[in-house]
Amino acid sequence: MKTFDVAIIGCGVIGASIAFELAGEKLRVAVFDRQEPGREASWAAAGMLSPAPDSSRDLALVPLGRESLRLYPDFVDTVEEASGKSVQLAREGTLEVFVGANATQDRDRRVETCRKLGIAAEAVSVEAALRLEPTAAANGARAFAWFPEESTVEPRSLTAAVTAAAQTRSAEIHADCPVTELLLEGNRCTGVAAGGDKFLAGHVVFAAGCFASQIAEASEILAKYTPTHPVRGQMIALRPNGPLPRHVLRSERGYLVPRRDGRVVAGSTSERVGFEKRVTTAGMRKIFDAAIELCPALADAEVVETWSGLRPGTPDDLPSLGPTDIDGLLIATGHYRNGILLAPVTAKLVREWILNGRTEFDAAAFSPLRFSRQKLGAAV
Repeated sequence: MKTFDVAIIGCGVIGASIAFELAGEKLRVAVFDRQEPGREASWAAAGMLSPAPDSSRDLALVPLGRESLRLYPDFVDTVEEASGKSVQLAREGTLEVFVGANATQDRDRRVETCRKLGIAAEAVSVEAALRLEPTAAANGARAFAWFPEESTVEPRSLTAAVTAAAQTRSAEIHADCPVTELLLEGNRCTGVAAGGDKFLAGHVVFAAGCFASQIAEASEILAKYTPTHPVRGQMIALRPNGPLPRHVLRSERGYLVPRRDGRVVAGSTSERVGFEKRVTTAGMRKIFDAAIELCPALADAEVVETWSGLRPGTPDDLPSLGPTDIDGLLIATGHYRNGILLAPVTAKLVREWILNGRTEFDAAAFSPLRFSRQKLGAAV
């Protein structure tokens, strides 16, 4: 029976980043994934690094997103140095497009909200926006907002690089090795059962996205702390015949993310269809319509790839991060649409919880214990 300081369930970008961070502290780390690492939500993501809220439900997430964006350049430097792989970080900014009769007012409210949240944002004229991004001859665009600090990474490259970097720091990656049980002694989690063996660990971190319910012997325990559900997001990769957009373009209907290899990633849908992971004609049509509205020249683009992934949603759309009331068990999942953005800060917080028992960042809003408290409050 092997013994580790930390056992991590899940080797997407979150689990791999935690492993990389903890292995850097000379802790003995093992990561367990039910398949090839990085093949779920991380593999399917677009890679936008944006702390700007999509709705009022995201407001509590903004400080966490801003902190993670601040950490990203150093995170990328250390990962690339350790792995020898590029994550394709591009710090080109984002143009947000507004259409309709109230476009200017909507844009101004958006900019004001983001500035109050400490996010760099500015209103730009249509003429200035098209000078900045000539491909953004958006159909019906009446107003633009510019987010100069936003960046992108290539998620598949990032996840592969972080996984390799964790291995260079001696973290053990156990692929095709699903965890079937949490090992418990009284109120303490002492390890995991995986791949027919048992592994002891001082701490266990659940970072397996929306798959808590599929760990048969632990599903009821994990459901208390991470009541995640899968949210399908469909995606398309296009190859334009003409110039490639230089910046991310987005609207309330969709987004375009340029890649260094000449592709443009377009997304996305948000569907509650259980664990069904497939591409549909309705989903593709929604994405195509939004993409062509943002960049009409894409109507003649080659379709290079289509895919879908399962984001880990939670009841309040916020991640579940931190210690539980079972000693030694921590949760780091439920990042929904923000797993790529939040990887560096999540790894930092987990390191602080494990080494110091607390964090400098106020992460109370994301405590896994909040779900049990909400149920208790509803029952009173």
